Amino acid sequence: MDAASHEDWPVARLALVGAVSPAHFARSFKQAFGLPPHRYLLTRRIERAAALLRDTDLPITEIALETGWKSIGSFGRIFRDITGENPAAFRARERTTPHGRAYVPECVARAAHRPDLKSAVSEKRRERTAGKNLGVR
Repeated sequence: MDAASHEDWPVARLALVGAVSPAHFARSFKQAFGLPPHRYLLTRRIERAAALLRDTDLPITEIALETGWKSIGSFGRIFRDITGENPAAFRARERTTPHGRAYVPECVARAAHRPDLKSAVSEKRRERTAGKNLGVR
């Protein structure tokens, strides 16, 4: 999944690669990585999209398609739900902020900026909506 996060990785396909049942694979994956396979894949896709937004001049549409999204709207919504910013705002902020990344190994930088998907994106959206309804931000 890491090497080809742009591809579809249903649990059945992953289980086939691992030669186990889908239920066993999903359970073992969550136990090993702390989150279900789909959330792990979302993390990798958003991580890759963030790097492309920061480090390239590719159009946002192309980045979305290159990182495995079939819908530009879904990409934008999920990117915003996970990072707190839409892709264009993220790109603008990242380009104006000095980072000193030349001194940090790429694996460390990625780990530090990895999206937190311990809860589902829909759960985060519900929490934000509930907070707005209560006047909390």
